[in-house]
Amino acid sequence: MSESNIVDSLGWIEYFADGSNADFFEPAIENHGSLIVPSISIYEVFKRLLAEPDGEQKGLRVVAMMQRGRVVELGAELALEAAKVSRENKIPMADSIILATAREHGAILWTQDSDFEGIEGVRYIEKKI
Repeated sequence: MSESNIVDSLGWIEYFADGSNADFFEPAIENHGSLIVPSISIYEVFKRLLAEPDGEQKGLRVVAMMQRGRVVELGAELALEAAKVSRENKIPMADSIILATAREHGAILWTQDSDFEGIEGVRYIEKKI
């Protein structure tokens, strides 16, 4: 049985934009059987893509690909845990929901968001410019 993986929103965007760190995220994203997708990630990625030309159509295609993983909704228990994670790690709401989801499912969190650097259970790579 392979470990579960969660890719944060910036990782998804990097992968779909074929950014300089896209290869880092590829193993987690393309292993659909072990991929967990917090619903907040769908929100963040779709919102970001709406700002681009033909953004809604592109966003819907990307969201369809994200849904190949197992989508996890934000329920009351996860929300409470995310609040604790946010306070303990001093990270924003969406980041704390993503991290709390990873912990709830025993998943590795893949990211290039420096808010997560040094946190246990996180595979972090610095954003290349």
